[in-house]
Amino acid sequence: MILSKRPDIERFLSRPDPSVRATLIYGRDMGVVRDRGHQLAAKLVPNPDDPFDVSVLTEQDLADDAGRLEGELAAQSLMGGRRLVRLRLSGEKSAADKAADKLAAEALTRHAAGELNPDAFLLIEAGNLGKDSAVRKVAEKVASVATIPCYEDEPGDVARLVRETLARDNVTLTQEALSLFVARMPKERGVARQEIERLALFLGPGSGITAGPADLEPFLGVEPEASLFDAASDAFGGRLGEAQSGLRRAAQEGESGPAAVRALGMHLAKLRRVLTLARAGAGLQEAAKASGVFWKQEREFLRQARSWTLAELDRIQPELLAADRACKTAGSPDRLIAERLALTVAGRAKRLGL
Repeated sequence: MILSKRPDIERFLSRPDPSVRATLIYGRDMGVVRDRGHQLAAKLVPNPDDPFDVSVLTEQDLADDAGRLEGELAAQSLMGGRRLVRLRLSGEKSAADKAADKLAAEALTRHAAGELNPDAFLLIEAGNLGKDSAVRKVAEKVASVATIPCYEDEPGDVARLVRETLARDNVTLTQEALSLFVARMPKERGVARQEIERLALFLGPGSGITAGPADLEPFLGVEPEASLFDAASDAFGGRLGEAQSGLRRAAQEGESGPAAVRALGMHLAKLRRVLTLARAGAGLQEAAKASGVFWKQEREFLRQARSWTLAELDRIQPELLAADRACKTAGSPDRLIAERLALTVAGRAKRLGL
């Protein structure tokens, strides 16, 4: 049984189906995998940290003793309650990991068929398992096993996590501040959660504050690669001299040519998103907010969005792709390539009246 839609996953994690004897949770983002594993474990046993009712195994445990997993699944609870066996796999492709994957698949097959302790529950938390994974193949075919693939959080998922985590400390963010914070968040769930908890401490747990963008400035500090993003904005705003100066300043700060081209590409992508939303009926300011434009840069960004068109962005796109390929060629003058691209963009913006 594969659960891939969020409502189905949340429903199962909050109220596990009694007919399910095992669950495989896997994905590239181990933070999401761990979160969902903890959520499910808390519903299966009164205390997921109880060593009498819960056994936690790793690949190394299976390498040391090939029969360990089946032994744990056959064992009875010492306290008479439900037994939980948690197996954590990395999902890598080394020989040891493949061996653990095979042993897990064999144990899962026997347990799903009722050959081991029917009152035990097997929870497998794994990394990014490929389609060739033996345990994944078994899990996806058996009705009594729930398979939950985990993907990288979308901005909406991150925003929900921020709101829910801050609410526990009676702290909230305005929509603008939330958009700003989410745009700067790392993608990995575990690291993101640490950043949210750090923000709660910064704002003051229990303070009841509703923080705006200005309140976050001391916490967020200077945006990484700020010089590059300023240069990209200057280029699309038709400011040739400022764009060139910004790129050279970024080079002095250690930024490379490919990073400069990437910053220009990100600015183009943001303009494209805003113009696409506007074409669909959204106001430009509303579209800018939805696209994560920083409030301090909104005025300049909207000025550019009123002059650039989707057709003009399409014309400049091939030049960005060509510059990106050229920068990555061994021995290429990548910084000069990035400068030339920025000047080309700025020249095009000038002709658009910027």
